[in-house]
Amino acid sequence: MDPLLVANEGKLVAFVPEASSDRVLQALRAHPLGSGACRIGRVTADHPGFVTLRTPIGGRRILDLPFGESLPRIC
Repeated sequence: MDPLLVANEGKLVAFVPEASSDRVLQALRAHPLGSGACRIGRVTADHPGFVTLRTPIGGRRILDLPFGESLPRIC
C-alpha cells in the first residue's frame, strides 16, 4: 500500500512561510506529540502546480492525484 494514498490519522502537513519555518518547527517540537516534527519539503517555482518527490535512489517524480476508490477507514 502506498502511504500517500491510505488514511493516516494523527498527522499534520503545514505550509508555512520559509521565514517562519524554524520558529514553527521549534514550537511543534516543544510539545510531546510534536517531538518528531520535521521539514519534508519546500515550495519552488520549478514545477508550478505540481508536487514532486525525491525517490529513494535520488530521482524525481511528479506526485499524481489519487485514482479509483479510496480504501475505507477502519476506525
